Parts: sequence; structure tokens; C-alpha cells
Amino acid sequence: MRKGFNTIKYLQIQKREILKRVKKFDRLYLEVGGHLFYDGHASRVLPGYNPKTKVELLQTLSKKLGKFDIIYCISSQDLASKKHLNDSKINYKKQTFLDLSLLEKAKLNIESVVITRYKTKYSQEVRDFKKVLESMGKRVYIHNEITNYSKSPKYAVRGYALDDYVRVYSKLVVVTGVAGGSGKMATVMSQIYHDVKNKLNSGYAKLETFPIWNLPLNHPINLAYEAATADLQDKNMIDCYHWEHYKKIATNYNRDIENFSILMKIAQIITKKKNAFGYYSPTDMGMGNTKAGIINNRICRLAAIKEIKRRMDFYLKEFKAGRESKKTIDRMHEIMGEIE
Repeated sequence: MRKGFNTIKYLQIQKREILKRVKKFDRLYLEVGGHLFYDGHASRVLPGYNPKTKVELLQTLSKKLGKFDIIYCISSQDLASKKHLNDSKINYKKQTFLDLSLLEKAKLNIESVVITRYKTKYSQEVRDFKKVLESMGKRVYIHNEITNYSKSPKYAVRGYALDDYVRVYSKLVVVTGVAGGSGKMATVMSQIYHDVKNKLNSGYAKLETFPIWNLPLNHPINLAYEAATADLQDKNMIDCYHWEHYKKIATNYNRDIENFSILMKIAQIITKKKNAFGYYSPTDMGMGNTKAGIINNRICRLAAIKEIKRRMDFYLKEFKAGRESKKTIDRMHEIMGEIE
């Protein structure tokens, strides 16, 4: 297989950037998006990308910083869902158990699991799941769904005040989850709320492989990200905050851009700082250096187009089986139409 991506080069640059960010705070919560243990999507879109790159990165950081805490998140809605996780044959609950097992083998043990967005209608599934996790020696925390937080950041802060604090001790805390929408960001902000109460200068950053901020909006690699999250209705967008402050074009996605203003208002209330964490844009908040590893753009473009078509086939099968919505299929038709 011809390679379009150099994993070793990427790891060197990404590790350096994370260590620089860690130095800025008493404690850094690093939200790691995508599949932590095995990123099949990235390896298909970027030929040469090692699907275990994120784990290798964390292992490298552990050698440099010592053992650090990892918090794993899963939403109660996903826990109760019968949906398969993207293109896998397993559901969210089974994927969680698999991740915990594989990470333990990699000597990156997760001691804390947060069940997020809790609602009483999911109480039975949550109780059963919590019981199994605790029998495995995990500390399990339940964070309630916070309603109306988008209307006023004060609602979010009140919600964080009611959350149990996840016990962590390290300078770097990695927050990951079973999939997108697992409540990672809310968990981080809840933690920072409690840290500030204890006079800790804690910060937040994101590590996501896609979309690649310094590739064009409609580059096939970024469109492949949209295809992978079509069921979430994610859409790539120009980071308007980045353009306003730096006059530079950066690609981001709708949820990050839409949430940025709310997130910063919440952070201002929590930290009492006008420019919390020192960020002017969602792109600032991220630390993705994926483009640095691309060594052959053409190979990656072709691989990304192939992946988009594969995703379309998968969603169609799920739709026919009654496990996917027509909205997702419509979104995929839009993405297919944008391939250049």
C-alpha cells in the first residue's frame, strides 16, 4: 500500500504541541475526540496512519509526564440506544467495555467513568451499567442533563455545582468517550468549575484528528469527516472567530463553532477571567496537527473519496434495517454532491 501519511512525523509534532499547552496551566484537561484505541476511519482516509496512533501518543506522554488520569464518558441516551456504533457491529455499551479492556492492556488504565446527560427514563440501563463497571473496580459518576444552558450560561454553572467531582490528581487529565456527543466537554467544564473552587488554574484543550483546520473546507479528507458524522448532522464550517481575530481561514465544524461563544461565557463565569484559557477561536482551543503528517495529498484525497462512498453504503444498509434515519441519508447525498 502506498502511503500518504507519516505517523512518526505526526506523533513528534503533536506531542510537542501538547507538552507546550500543559505548561500553561496547573492542570490541563485534554479532550480527545474520535476513537481512542483504534481509529479505523483515520487509517482509511490517511493511508499510512497507524490506527493506534492516539494510544501511542498517550503512552509517549506518560513516559514524559508520568501516569496521568483518564476520564471516560458515555451518555445515558447512547447507553440505552440499540444503534450500532458507526460502522461497527457493536453498540455503545459493548464498545465501552472493549475500550476499557484494550486500554488496560496498553497500560493506560481508566479508573473513572462518567455517565453523562442522565435522564430518569434511562434509569434502569444506567443502574445496570453502573453496577457492572463498579464490579470491574471503576469509579462511576452520574451527571444530569443540563437543560437551557444554551439560553444562559448560568444554567450550566448551576448544573456543574450539583455534579460530583471526578477525583483526579495529575497535571494532565485526558477526557475521552465512546463517541461524539458523549458529554466530554460538559464533563471537563464541570471539573474546571470544581478545580477553580480549590484555587487551581485549570485549562481545557481539544485533540481531534478531523476536520483538518488547515485544509480547505471541501477537501475530500474533511468531507470524509462529515460523512463519518452524518448521523450527528455535523457540518464543516469556516471558523468565523478565527477569521475575525487573525484574518486567517481555518476549517472547523458546526458544533465547535456554535458552542464556542457559550463555552467562553461559561468559562468567564467560572474563572472570573475575560479571556478564559487564552483562546480567541475554536481553532485555538484545538491542537490538531494532522496536516503535518500528510506526505502525499493525492493518495489521501483518493482514499477519502473511497471512504465517503463506503460510508454511504453503510448508512443505506442501516436505513433499510431501521437503525438509521432518512435525515442521515439526505445529509450523505449532500456530502456526495460536494466531492470535487
